[in-house]
Amino acid sequence: MMHKFGRTYLWRLCLRHGLRTVLLALVVGAGAAHAAVREQGMWLVASLPDDRGRILSRSFFVSVHVDDRTRGPRPLAVLLHGRPADEKSRVTLGRARFTAAVNYLTRMGYVVAVPTRVGYGVSTGPDLEASGSCTQRNFAPGFDAAAKQTEVVIQTLRRRPDVSATGTVLIGHSYGGVVALATAARLPQGVRAVVNVSGGAGGDPQRRPQQPCSVQELAQQMRQFGRNNPVPSVWIYAENDQFFGATTPRMWFDAYRQAGGKAQFINVGRRGTDGHTLFTHFTGVWQKEAAPWLRLAPSTGRR
Repeated sequence: MMHKFGRTYLWRLCLRHGLRTVLLALVVGAGAAHAAVREQGMWLVASLPDDRGRILSRSFFVSVHVDDRTRGPRPLAVLLHGRPADEKSRVTLGRARFTAAVNYLTRMGYVVAVPTRVGYGVSTGPDLEASGSCTQRNFAPGFDAAAKQTEVVIQTLRRRPDVSATGTVLIGHSYGGVVALATAARLPQGVRAVVNVSGGAGGDPQRRPQQPCSVQELAQQMRQFGRNNPVPSVWIYAENDQFFGATTPRMWFDAYRQAGGKAQFINVGRRGTDGHTLFTHFTGVWQKEAAPWLRLAPSTGRR
């Protein structure tokens, strides 16, 4: 059970007391009072456009994880989920969970935030990341809405006394990898690195395996995100990615680099039957490659 109260009650409570967030302690395993990793649920609000261009307040859920065995204040890691190829999977997502990645990062000494963006699972609402027909995708509005939500997460968490004002890393899988790059391009304070695992958009492994939609349109987005962007990033991909294939991600990377983005591309070869599962099924592989971007200063981390 995610929390004791219903979402409607929580939202009314926010409105009644003029609060932007309501924090809920979540039980993490048996004996929560003695557990090393604490998990909290948080509702945040972002100002986002609707399909008519009107700016409306939208609420979305964020889970926050802290390992009490690490020193504070701790740097922040934001984990950004992808986008399912079908609508049913998007709506029934529940809340985004990356247990292996969360455990890895909290052990390293990070406070880890995992937002579930508007239109996904518990964060109900319009599908702000829909981009149109396959041949003429308009990716910009979706990335903009996702980046704004990510910025709200960063700004809110950095105000906590147990979170450092510097050292934030953005880690995204699939569509979330591009969201991480889009957010970094907005130069939010304190962000020092991006880890993009299997990042991209427009893929459908069932109907168009390894042939994503509108690859040039996404390359143009990458040029915009890379232009004069000083935030270093690592791009980690498997060759047999059924969403994006072996060559298209490299083309997106080249567009990003040529525009001025600081980035390194890492090919980890073939992984399983679908290399797009790299983030969730081959955690040790991407973690090993991302480690240089995630290492903390000697004064931070486990006691």
